[in-house]
Amino acid sequence: MEKLTMKRLCSLMLVIAMFTIAGCGGGSKASGGAGSPVTIALSPWPGWYMWYLAEEKGFFEKHGVQVKLEFFPVYSDSLQALATGKVDANSQTLSDTLAPISKGIPLKAVLVNDNSFGGDAIVSKANISSIAELKGKTVATELGTVDHLLLLTALAENGMKETDINYVNMTVNDAGPAFISGKTDASVLWEPFQTIAVKEGKGKVLFSSKDTPGLIPDLLVFREKMVKERPEEIQKIVDAWFDAVAYFQENQEEAISLLAEKAETSPDDFKLGMDSIKLFSVEDNLHAFEKRDEFTSLEYTAGKTAAFLKGLDMVDEIKDVSVMFDSQFVKNTAARK
Repeated sequence: MEKLTMKRLCSLMLVIAMFTIAGCGGGSKASGGAGSPVTIALSPWPGWYMWYLAEEKGFFEKHGVQVKLEFFPVYSDSLQALATGKVDANSQTLSDTLAPISKGIPLKAVLVNDNSFGGDAIVSKANISSIAELKGKTVATELGTVDHLLLLTALAENGMKETDINYVNMTVNDAGPAFISGKTDASVLWEPFQTIAVKEGKGKVLFSSKDTPGLIPDLLVFREKMVKERPEEIQKIVDAWFDAVAYFQENQEEAISLLAEKAETSPDDFKLGMDSIKLFSVEDNLHAFEKRDEFTSLEYTAGKTAAFLKGLDMVDEIKDVSVMFDSQFVKNTAARK
């Protein structure tokens, strides 16, 4: 299961360095123009394996578009591939799309694949019953990640700041064992680490991404050049994605078995991963692309996340986060339903 959910957001500083270099480089090398396959990168995250379902069930072929899926075992490598133009598109988090945007690399998010829905959580000792009781306690998670943002969001919702706790900067690989061994009172973890911590550390989920719908969205992001030059193919890819989601919902046992094989894990473990996310329908996408002052709106979440990362000196200022979103393809799909 660890291979399946090897989380995004590995090292933001490394990623940002890659984007800075990419911003000084040339243009896209992936697209060979109309007639050549559209290359989509993906990495180990449950929702992104759905691209294989679209491929295996012939949905790309059904819509008449050639797609080449490029799998990257290391998530940060997929970010670099998009930034340097080695692929046309990538499945990546909203937060990781902000760094290249702030460096002037033109990207467009055209689709919400899924949201973390319980897959990220604050796991605490059993005797801690509320976020307020974390005051003065030792809490670990990795600086600058979406789980760090999840922690700060939970604190803010309870009138607290990071200074109210003893925050320890620690990777998830270390934060989970630290909780289990009793070195922390709470750790912010993602699956499968959070389930292991609850079981082996006799802890409990105190707060999760279920409590903050929209805070951690996963997106299909294209280079802007592709959106301008090959919009018809992007539309077909978006349509194929929604066909795959519909197939999954109607044939879950078969789909999970197929995708678990792709992920080199068991169907039970793959299902665990899928249960920690929410796949987004056409209607969910329309709702996400709307402008509202809440985390279920992509633009609002992008603004809050950008401010969070800028406060840590991890991204430059982004004057208008709306430039990274393009809802035309989702709207076209919805109009035909």
